[in-house]
Amino acid sequence: MTSKMPTAEPAVTPELVKQHGLTPEEFERIKRILGREPNFTELGIFSVMWSEHCSYKNSRKELKKFPTTGAGILVKAGEENAGVFDIGDGWAIAFKMESHNHPSAIEPFQGAATGVGGIIRDIFTMGARPEFCLNSLRFGPITPNSKSESASRGRNSKLAANRRLFTGVVSGIAHYGNCIGIPTIGGEIYFDESFEGNPLVNVFCLGVLRHEQLARGTASGVGNPVFYVGAETGRDGLAGAAFASRELTDQSREDRPAVQVGDPFKEKLLLEACLELLSHDAVAGIQDMGAAGLTCSTCETASRAGSGIEINLAKVPKRESGMTPYEILLSESQERMLIIARRGKEDVVRAIFEKWDVPCVEIGHVADDGMMRVRDNGAIAAEIPARPLADEAPLYSREAKEPVATRVWRVGKGRPIGPWLQDLDEIDNHEALRQLLRDPTIASKNWVYRQYDHTVRTGTLVKPGSDAAVFFVRYANKILAATTDCNSLYCRLDPREGGRIAVAEAARNLTCSGATPLAVTDNLNFGNPYKPENF
Repeated sequence: MTSKMPTAEPAVTPELVKQHGLTPEEFERIKRILGREPNFTELGIFSVMWSEHCSYKNSRKELKKFPTTGAGILVKAGEENAGVFDIGDGWAIAFKMESHNHPSAIEPFQGAATGVGGIIRDIFTMGARPEFCLNSLRFGPITPNSKSESASRGRNSKLAANRRLFTGVVSGIAHYGNCIGIPTIGGEIYFDESFEGNPLVNVFCLGVLRHEQLARGTASGVGNPVFYVGAETGRDGLAGAAFASRELTDQSREDRPAVQVGDPFKEKLLLEACLELLSHDAVAGIQDMGAAGLTCSTCETASRAGSGIEINLAKVPKRESGMTPYEILLSESQERMLIIARRGKEDVVRAIFEKWDVPCVEIGHVADDGMMRVRDNGAIAAEIPARPLADEAPLYSREAKEPVATRVWRVGKGRPIGPWLQDLDEIDNHEALRQLLRDPTIASKNWVYRQYDHTVRTGTLVKPGSDAAVFFVRYANKILAATTDCNSLYCRLDPREGGRIAVAEAARNLTCSGATPLAVTDNLNFGNPYKPENF
């Protein structure tokens, strides 16, 4: 017989529900799923899993419009931690792109560094060895537009803040990639006032695997043991998924604890241990503890397999004392994985992680009742049906309204430019060209990519600064080209046309490098979807 939850948790009130980003209607839906009111821990679990960051509740209907099937697709978008594409001769590539915008705005170095760590884990979770990274970055202006602007004290303060974000993000990307030994071989950077104080930090990673090495994030096999492997759980990154789903405001600096702290050296050990374990046929399922941490990895693996999962929080390695079930489940501490091992292979799992000096603890097992059940010693901390939690968040179609910039552009597109060109002051063409080439968006990005070790693994054939990066995977005898491209101004003026142009630009850059375009991963960054112009 199990004891009841301790009474120290806060009472669940309408105000507390609102603080967790849930609407009254969503709270009523939660009560119908549970057949009762949620406790505080369960409320926190629903808040992160039903956030936009994890559930895509405001965007999933739109994302379903993408073509996600075709020749060569082994794992399509949305099925697993990354998409997988067949490149012939029994080889495949796993690749994905992710954003870490809000954390980078609050803590640029760690925000960007942990963005790199997270995307690398998504790749080796699929059974692929990460080969290289790219990035796509947006910042506010870092140089004055004119002499009059440089005289403004307030403007100088904003420029300094943008430079701090810029240098911090680049340093964070360089730190994590260089330390873990995965080259950053390309990317793009734009500077514009629309990104002032709110940078976009998007990181891409590609890995290579044999078809038979493909791993899945499923909690399959009733009775199979569930292992927690990797770094200990702390209070950093607490409810980071919910934080990433909120609008960035002046008060967001209070969310600094929602920013994770990464350790690339631990991740290197975790990477090698996981890939070695996968080669021993000892794994039934594997999942990165990324957004929503232990919560997401348990309920998603159970939902994919149509099974249940039960864990005991008392067995979870912790680096801080006195952590509550709420904190343990919602922590997004980095360099952690959940492994569903095959029964009878427990000693193989322990031996490999002991060899790599990576913490490894059996914390639970796969169940057959469809429930995500969390115990804290004897007490039940949370008991929620896994599929409704992971895959049945409410889906919305928000009000959509044409942005003012788009409307002005559309109305003025057919206007002849001759008359207003005559009103411009006469300019010196040579000076105009010099000004253009000095603009940070156009100027050489050598200052950035010389900080990245783009030669580690000795596969880089075309270095950063060209149309597309080109990389030679020797053991597969394959040459891969990859690029990140988007013109943010085009997307602002005409979102649909701007999106089409982004795909076409990427395809052209690959073609100019001699490559045949094979597959695309999107990484979309939008503002608050509750604002009709954003939606």
